[in-house]
Amino acid sequence: MNFPFYIAKRYLVAKKSHHAINIISLISLTGVMVGTIALVVILSVFNGFDSLVKSLINSFNPDFKITLAEGKAFQPPESLISGLQKTEGVYDICYILEDKALVRYDEQQTIADVRGVSNNYLEVSGIDSMIVEGNFILRGESGYFTVIGQGIKMFLNVMLNSPRQMVLYAPRQQATVSLDATRDLNRRYIQASGVFSIEQEYDTRYMIVPIEFARDLFDYRDGEITAIEIKTVRGFKLAAIQNRIQEVTGSEYLVQNRYQQNELFYKTMRTEKWAIFLILIFILIIASFNVIGTLTMLILEKKKDIVTLRNLGADTNLIKRIFLFEGWLISATGAVFGTIAGLFICWLQIKFEIIKLQGSGSFIIDAYPVLVSPVDVIITLVMVLAIGFIAAWFPIHYLTQKYIYIFSRETS
Repeated sequence: MNFPFYIAKRYLVAKKSHHAINIISLISLTGVMVGTIALVVILSVFNGFDSLVKSLINSFNPDFKITLAEGKAFQPPESLISGLQKTEGVYDICYILEDKALVRYDEQQTIADVRGVSNNYLEVSGIDSMIVEGNFILRGESGYFTVIGQGIKMFLNVMLNSPRQMVLYAPRQQATVSLDATRDLNRRYIQASGVFSIEQEYDTRYMIVPIEFARDLFDYRDGEITAIEIKTVRGFKLAAIQNRIQEVTGSEYLVQNRYQQNELFYKTMRTEKWAIFLILIFILIIASFNVIGTLTMLILEKKKDIVTLRNLGADTNLIKRIFLFEGWLISATGAVFGTIAGLFICWLQIKFEIIKLQGSGSFIIDAYPVLVSPVDVIITLVMVLAIGFIAAWFPIHYLTQKYIYIFSRETS
């Protein structure tokens, strides 16, 4: 066994003559352990929320979305549709016509993104799984219906299946100069059949209607759309499918995957995660300062041992390595036990949902979500060990040589 490591291990578990050294050593180890637990647990909870929000957003956004590179509305040629349907990995496509409109219900009004969808929208989207009230019905015997976001429903105080209908206003394509502004607006009535809840940004913006209703409201011609949404077959590489779709569409169209459709959101989530990670690392660095005090007192405690080792022929580097291993063992022990304890806490939350969300009746989930990422655990463990090594090396490098010189003079 490595001699410096063997001595350091004995120093770690052996009783010290001064009880304060034992207490300070325990505080140092506990500080590292608590910091490691915090890193593992908080990052896992953040991963849980991140995964939950992404799954909710992905239920609304398609695997791929095709829009014009320049412009808004277009009439897709038959050759484009035929090419997309024949593309390997494409399961189904649907047509979208989306624009903004003023929505009014009784005395309340708001601006909403009216999303007209084709009949097979549910084949491409998972929005039906996000319905929290009513049903996903867009067409019925009595006419057209709309499914609205929960934010719109609460703001306008909409009553589902009520005789009172929502009124939508949109500018006409061919507006005329008139003193009566209402003449330049299309006005259409529609009844709400259901409410979906995804995320606040979506819930307060979107209402889904039949594409025929959207064309009539916004004065678009038959066949005009603003986007084509695509659902892919599982098992195919999305990057390869995207390249094949882009080959079919050409440079005239823009093909976006889910990340590109919500690039700002994904970048923000990633930035927040690493900001939290850096803040916790900074706290852990402060906690590791206790190791400096522990090693300083230990060097004074082991004054006789240092002199004995010097008389036996041990050089300064060997003595430095002993105390370096001692400091690193404190950090390593705290890191290992902290990681195990953090993973155990995560398991308890996943299994028993101990910590509940306040007001959980209004949320999709009842307890804090947890998703343990092995990569995050490994990065956390490596960072803690690295910080522990640096925290031990710094005082050893400057203190050991000084005290060895003093001890040598005292014994000479």
